[in-house]
Order: sequence, then structure tokens, then C-alpha cells
Amino acid sequence: MRRREFLSFLGAAAAAASGPARAQPKIRRLGVLSQGSLQTHPTPVFRAFQQGLRDLGWVEGQNLAIEWRFSEGSAEQLPRLAAELVGLPVELIVASPTRPALAAKEATRTIPVIFIQVADPVQSGIVANLARPGANITGLSGMGSDLSGKRLELLKEALPSARRVAVLWHRPSQGSAVVFRELELASNQLGLELKAVPVSGSDELKDAVKSAAGAQAAAMMLIDDPVIASYGLEIVSLASEAALPLFSIYSEYADAGALMAYGPSLQAIYWRGATYVDRILRGARPSDLPVEQPTIFELVINLQTAKALGLELAPTLLARANRVIE
Repeated sequence: MRRREFLSFLGAAAAAASGPARAQPKIRRLGVLSQGSLQTHPTPVFRAFQQGLRDLGWVEGQNLAIEWRFSEGSAEQLPRLAAELVGLPVELIVASPTRPALAAKEATRTIPVIFIQVADPVQSGIVANLARPGANITGLSGMGSDLSGKRLELLKEALPSARRVAVLWHRPSQGSAVVFRELELASNQLGLELKAVPVSGSDELKDAVKSAAGAQAAAMMLIDDPVIASYGLEIVSLASEAALPLFSIYSEYADAGALMAYGPSLQAIYWRGATYVDRILRGARPSDLPVEQPTIFELVINLQTAKALGLELAPTLLARANRVIE
């Protein structure tokens, strides 16, 4: 009897083993190409991007795998890293900011590419048209160049006697070069002289800020990209030590101690990037998705920093701020 029971058990087990296996969710593979650094990953913006993916049902280890590639600030490494992602292959590439987007565009004509935080996608040659990007690439503009004039106007309003402004930016960044040219055009109309203090790495930050202070700049403005963002806290600290009012696009800097920020929410832009990933993974074509531009802008003023610098800001300026840090 025991032998028959044992054989019956074996038969049932064999039948179960030969039956249909439980369906496993398909793992979709996403590539991310960034000019930032692995050492500072994940930055707040990429945490917002990952949260956006989770909010939309894409969970790493369950139905999504992300291949991260960082060039550590170098533009030269980007073509090789883009080729690596294409060779894996991945189903979709997210590239941020301008130079990674250009590298991804050159690496593939078939894999969809989504760019995030590109200052001017048309002028940079990434797309021909914002409404109809065409081909296999679309994404989200940071509108960095369009904001240049407004940022300088606010700086002049905060510091009416300013004559010279230092501009700190990442030298290899093509998008930052576009924004700097826009700032130059706007500065001529406002009677401001710009002093460029580009850097290629974090080891140049101290000398760059020292150079700005030595040139008697009234303030320092950042041209923001993922590399500059990875140096954010150090830049704020160095500017504070040099008693240089610091201006940025993104409110995270004002929260950390910069004097003022005016621009779109960077984390909101990256969260929106996740919605483009979701739509393409669900079947949408990049050519059918218009390039998205920010529609909501914030003016954030750090009044604590203003007082520490001995600055008295106009009540009309403070009244226009969306948020004042006291």
C-alpha cells in the first residue's frame, strides 16, 4: 500500500511539474545615460525619476531593469557609453542633459531616446521641431536659455548696483554654452558685464569661486546641469565663504543657502520624464510625443542668506516670491 501511495505521489508531482508554469512578468530593460557621477547617484532628480516610474507601475527587479551609465563629467566617454547601451540592447534610452542626448541620438536610429533637461533641443540639433520631433527621439526641455533674461532681470532687481556677474558652468556642456550665449545677449541690455568661470571638474571649483570674487563680481550665477548639480552643496558653501550672492534656476539651491532661484522644478521635470518612459514602453512612438516644456516657474528667495550678506531686498521683490525662506 505504501508503495502504491508513493508511486501515486510521484505521478502527481510529475504532472504538476509538466503542467503550465506560472507566468512571470516580462522584465523591460531601460538604459540611462548621464553626464553625472556614480559617486553622487542617485541624486534628488534621479530619485524623482525612479519614483515616477514606481508611481506608474514600473518597479526595478519586478518588471523593470535599469542600466545606468555615467560619464563622470566627461563628454568624451559618452559615445562609448551610448554604444554600450545599444549593444546590450536596451529597449529605450533616457539621456540627460544635452551632450548625452546627442550621443544617444548618434548611437541609434531605432531604439527610442528620451532626453531630459536639455536647454534648447532645437538649437542643440537634437530635434528639428518641438511639436513634431520626428525620428526616434523626444523628451523634456529645461528651458534654460529662455529663462536667461528673466534671471538676470531678477538679479539686477535684487542687486541694483551690480555691474559684473560671474557665471559658473560646466565647460564640456554644450547646452550650458547655449545658455551662456543667451545670458550674454541679455546682459548687454541690462548693462551687466559677465565673467565666465567654467569648470571641468570639482577640483576647479575653489579656484573658480576665488576668481569670481577676485574680479569683484557682485554675484555668481549658475548654469545648471547634472554635473553642476552634483557639486551643488560645495558650490553653495564656497559662495557663502566668499560672500558671493548665488543665483540658480532650481529651488534646491535656495533651500541649501543660495540667495535666489527662479525656474521650473527640476524634480518635477524628471518625474515627468518617467511618464514618457511609461508611454513608450506601452507602445507610443517618440515621433508622436511632442517635446514638453515646463509651464510652472517658481521664485524662491532665501532671506536668511540675504541678511547674512547684509543685503536689503526690495519689498516688491519679496512680495512676488512664491516662497521666502526666513
